[in-house]
Amino acid sequence: MFTRRQREPEVSGPYWRQRGWQLSAGFLAGAVVLGGLVALTSGGDGSGRAPAAGREPVAAHGRPGDCRTDDSAGDARPEAAPKDVTWRMIGAVRVPVSPTAGPVRTGGTPWWCFAHTATGAVMAAHVITSQMGMADWETVAERQLVPGLARDMFVFTRRTIEDAPSEEVDQASVASYVGFSVRSYAKSAASVNLLMRGGDGFTGTTVNLRWEEGDWKILPFGDGSLYSTLSPVQNTNGYLLWET
Repeated sequence: MFTRRQREPEVSGPYWRQRGWQLSAGFLAGAVVLGGLVALTSGGDGSGRAPAAGREPVAAHGRPGDCRTDDSAGDARPEAAPKDVTWRMIGAVRVPVSPTAGPVRTGGTPWWCFAHTATGAVMAAHVITSQMGMADWETVAERQLVPGLARDMFVFTRRTIEDAPSEEVDQASVASYVGFSVRSYAKSAASVNLLMRGGDGFTGTTVNLRWEEGDWKILPFGDGSLYSTLSPVQNTNGYLLWET
């Protein structure tokens, strides 16, 4: 559960100019926003983009043939971060990766194949959003966001944002992932709380996911946002921490 948060006044102006966007862990500073992010999703509708490297058709059991994860946890929510986690960079963002919880397939775009567990949903919430700051974000949106109007809104808005060259990104302005909690979980859906740390302290947000085509995808909010509005968090109580 989240700790009680103090409310801050709403920030006016475009969401990508808000501080929550600029400090978000999932997007490059000044390029893509985590906080008021409009979850732009373009439907995979004849865009002509090539399939992701190594991706096979969904097998009869619901998972692509080259996707293998540890799904033995069933419906249980995690009590700690996976022990086999390592950290890799997606652009300016440091993300957790696990050989058992996913993403197992990281050889192309997007990174995919997450465990069909609550921990797998947690990993997907971190990794999928973080890829939205990359040049090939449209491939990620097509394959890893739930199709619909909200996804289309995300894609439409994201296309209006000019990405900052990676060498111009101020690493000090990019927040880091420090913890998570699973707000709700079922085999077909999950809601994950992410805890980040930036220059102003801890910030929390929520990402919703759906299990489709044998993997986790993000379900954008009705306004196209991938995340709920970023909110200040007083401490780490109620979260499982990635590192102590």
